[in-house]
Amino acid sequence: MYLYTTHPSLRSRLLTALLGAASLTASAVFAADEAPAMREQGALQYRCGGIGKDESTAMRSAMKDYPLSLLFAAKDGEYLADLTVTIEGGKQTQTFTASGPVCLLKLPAGSYTVSATTKDGQSQKRQVRVGAKHQSLDLRF
Repeated sequence: MYLYTTHPSLRSRLLTALLGAASLTASAVFAADEAPAMREQGALQYRCGGIGKDESTAMRSAMKDYPLSLLFAAKDGEYLADLTVTIEGGKQTQTFTASGPVCLLKLPAGSYTVSATTKDGQSQKRQVRVGAKHQSLDLRF
């Protein structure tokens, strides 16, 4: 690409803007590649991850695209993984292992009970209504 202008300051600003746009595009593609694979169980689609900076950034930036997100952490803020998660709603119950501290869920609108149990047996249960607006549950153990 050839930038022609007689004003050096304008040329510099145009070049900076083009490089910035290219960098943002590359970052968005990289972040999408960092998200864990989507899994499916009945009407539930989910992905869990968030281990490592790149994967955590990708998961957090994708939260807005999912009706429900779950975050698992200890009371001191340390992230938790390998929890057993059960989603009860309607006529179905789905159970999966959260392989990371962030889980992004796509599921039909409705009322659900979310239960999570840590490896050492601590458990929490929450009610949530999934609809058009994004919901997030922060479960601290």
